[in-house]
Amino acid sequence: MATVAEGLEPEAAATGDAAAAAAVGAGPGAAPLLAGKQLNLDLYPAGCQRLLHLCAQQPTQLLQVEFLRLSTHEDPGLLEAALARVPARLPRLRSLVLKGGQRRDMLGACLPGTLTTLPASLSGLGRLAHLDLSFNSLRTLPACVPHMRSLDALLLSHNRLSELPEALGALPALTFLTVTHNRLRALPATLGALSTLQRLDLSENLLDSLPAAIGGLSRLSELNLASNALQSVPASLARLRCLRLLVLHSNRLTSVPADLAGLPLLAQLDLRDNQLRAVPPELLDAPFVRLQGNPLGEAPAASPSPPGTPMDPEMPRLRLTSDAGSFPVTPWGCSVTLAHGVRLLFPAGATTAPVTIHYQLWLPQPGLVSLGPHDSLLSSVLELWPHGLTFRQDVSLWLLVVPPRTQLCREVVVRTRSDGSWSDLETFLEEEAPKRLWARCQVPHFSWFLVVLRPVSDACLVPPEGTLLCSSGHPGVKVTFPPGATQEPRHVSMQVLRMAGRELRALLGEPGAAVSPLLRLSQSGPTSFLRPVTVQLPLPPGLTGLDLDRSRLHLLHRAPPEATWDDITAAVALEVTHLYARFQVTHFSWSVPPPRPQPHPCVPSPWSLLLVSPPAPGHCSWSAPPSPWSLLLFSPPAPGHCSWSAPPAPSAPPPSAQPPAHPPPRYWLWYTTKARVGDLARKAWERLRLHRVNLIALQRRRDPEQVLLQCLPRNKVDATLQRLLERYRGPEPSDTVEVFEGEKFFAAFERGIEVDADRPDCVEGRICFVFYSHLKNVKEVYVTTALDREAQAVRGQVSFYRGSVPTEVPKEAARQRKGADALWMATLPLKLPRLRAPKGRGQGASLSLAPLNLGDAENGFLTQANLLSVAGRLGPDWPTVALHLGLPYGELQRIRHDFRDDLDGQTRHMLFSWAERQAGQPGAAGLLVRALEQSDRRDVAEEVRAVLDLGHRKYQDSIRRTGLAPEDPPLPGPPASQALA
Repeated sequence: MATVAEGLEPEAAATGDAAAAAAVGAGPGAAPLLAGKQLNLDLYPAGCQRLLHLCAQQPTQLLQVEFLRLSTHEDPGLLEAALARVPARLPRLRSLVLKGGQRRDMLGACLPGTLTTLPASLSGLGRLAHLDLSFNSLRTLPACVPHMRSLDALLLSHNRLSELPEALGALPALTFLTVTHNRLRALPATLGALSTLQRLDLSENLLDSLPAAIGGLSRLSELNLASNALQSVPASLARLRCLRLLVLHSNRLTSVPADLAGLPLLAQLDLRDNQLRAVPPELLDAPFVRLQGNPLGEAPAASPSPPGTPMDPEMPRLRLTSDAGSFPVTPWGCSVTLAHGVRLLFPAGATTAPVTIHYQLWLPQPGLVSLGPHDSLLSSVLELWPHGLTFRQDVSLWLLVVPPRTQLCREVVVRTRSDGSWSDLETFLEEEAPKRLWARCQVPHFSWFLVVLRPVSDACLVPPEGTLLCSSGHPGVKVTFPPGATQEPRHVSMQVLRMAGRELRALLGEPGAAVSPLLRLSQSGPTSFLRPVTVQLPLPPGLTGLDLDRSRLHLLHRAPPEATWDDITAAVALEVTHLYARFQVTHFSWSVPPPRPQPHPCVPSPWSLLLVSPPAPGHCSWSAPPSPWSLLLFSPPAPGHCSWSAPPAPSAPPPSAQPPAHPPPRYWLWYTTKARVGDLARKAWERLRLHRVNLIALQRRRDPEQVLLQCLPRNKVDATLQRLLERYRGPEPSDTVEVFEGEKFFAAFERGIEVDADRPDCVEGRICFVFYSHLKNVKEVYVTTALDREAQAVRGQVSFYRGSVPTEVPKEAARQRKGADALWMATLPLKLPRLRAPKGRGQGASLSLAPLNLGDAENGFLTQANLLSVAGRLGPDWPTVALHLGLPYGELQRIRHDFRDDLDGQTRHMLFSWAERQAGQPGAAGLLVRALEQSDRRDVAEEVRAVLDLGHRKYQDSIRRTGLAPEDPPLPGPPASQALA
């Protein structure tokens, strides 16, 4: 026992002894870890220690184990020691899974395992048929692998392999080999000696040629070479008489052999996104060939190089459809199209060596999105890593954006994160179609990227000679920097925001109220200027300097972290002309402590404002939310007007003083008869940030359990309902509610109805929303009920809440639109109709589909809601998926006829009718995953795998909770509820 625990701390060794004793059932009532012929140690912490102690105990059950799973996120020395014990202690082992990728770094990226080699003794596993070494750090294939003569399946994906050994051809029983997402540049000629190989996947590598010996794979039925650098393929591929699937998309092919058309069993030849300008007629007319994305019929571009200069190969074009993956970039550069509207252009010479770029598209969440008080989100969040990666030439990035409703005085910019802060990139808009808008920028580094709509920003460099900064959206807003205002050049930027007069008058209840634009100023370097700087704001609409009552004119200022709007009218010399108000400042950040501060809770912000109000007996002061914008407001004089005196102005700091930098300030000019101007400014500021929206809950006409939830701006409600009227029905939209951009809330089903969903945005039976005014805030879920619907219809509701659901749902939520509960937003009724015939469910279009689970408890279920999500993603690809699922062509035709003019109905009926026939059958979920992969829908296949993995983990957790396995310390990471959120 001392030998086994060598190198372990005494406490760890003791812990391992206890775990081993529990594992083999030494103690009374101990649950056995060895269940059947499987030993799954990848789900437990310290799996290597457990295996070492099991081997030391030598239980008889260990000799019967055929399946071993072990995480490679372990100490390399401990991992090697544990694997060295395997041949002697597990002689009947048939499947060995040593995978990494189960842990993530702080940025969410999968971490590779520590495995770099295997002990030579593993070659003694004479019965081993399945070896999975995916997601590790292998640079060369371990020498013991070619000696595993019984190996049937070898998985080497997501490693760092640059070559495969010649000895690999000595595996006489190998039928499946996958080496995707590696760095292979060439293949050994002995690969053709694998006469039993049936499936070969070499996608996502750096292969530029194939050996002619590959034609010796006489039993090969599937060959995937996508996303490589192949310029041609050998004619020997035509000797693969058993080939059914050949994938060559996203390469540099300029020609393909015509003999490929003569392969008798070939059902799909994927040649998309290559450089094919001409294709043999035999292939051009073949129904199984896919040629999209090729420059067919185009003349080659003229080479700018002098005669005799070797021509560089054309830049490859890659088209990737998965939501999380990687792609290689070589010194030749490449053009890449990612999922959901993302394009990247790496020019030739951008990198001196091949590099693998990883990417992921994230759903926007409050913690992942950086929005200012008046910004709107126009895209998802794109992450590119390695973070901070730089190139020798600029990389161009295109992001597909939602066209904003208006761009008046607003601009679209790409925002990126660098060194812990967000910054905006110079952005150019390219319109591809009336409703298809691209934001293009040059990427300075790799990090997170998103597209926002913000108020127009104007900037300038202030030299010692002085300059003038004007607003491009509001010509009347100017800042004049005189000569000598600064000794060192500094950057100054401004943003201007206008508030609608009608909205302001409704808010204040004052018919003549008016305000100027809100001005935000920010600068680099010290906050003070050596000479006064002149700021000009236009007078509010309808006012001139001739009829202006100066007693009602107020200049308000706000600079975080202060929580008030400060009236600085008396602190500056305000000059009023016919159309403008001007004042001079030596610094943008003010400190004007009111005599009687009255803070108000508000979100800090960098804008400023100017306001006026009638005098009050005695001195009074105003407090308002912090902000760096400015505004001017007007109202008619009131009878009995009396004069107003402002608090004394504080003494200005000396010009040489340089106070610490502050967030950008805001100025706002108001004209009003109201008192407490700061409170008015706070309300107006909050109103500028609010969106008035309606909440919708609709039910499918053909399947009432399918509920569509949506949150959308009020002005889009009628058009959206009209568009959905043919497929959905339900109650009228809720009353108008007000939410902020990026606010999080959720929907809860109540009164006998609950959500049937196993999805990340479903937390404890509630569907989470994050509102973004320009994005599609839609959730489509299945609902269920525990009540007997064969006897009665079920009436329920869906309520929308901020924060957490109250312990008791307020009674008024069921019978009136608005209630006293501040968390409650709206409630809409739902009705699940009575089922007419218990045996007929799922048979006709008028009845609901029967609840079903596809899969098994141990390997994970696909619920009704999961299948709905899959159906919603397939779109026009559903017939291809159906054929790979084994549905007859005649049934496809009947589905097209029964659900003509309803693409969603076709997809849903195909998938659910197939799933109903597969219910209870083992391996059904695996069939669906394989059909999706064969149909080039790996993006959906990955989602299905993620759901199955989630179900598998839940199953293992339930085993531990019910005492079928020993209690273990919790794995590091967030609880399951947070992980789902």
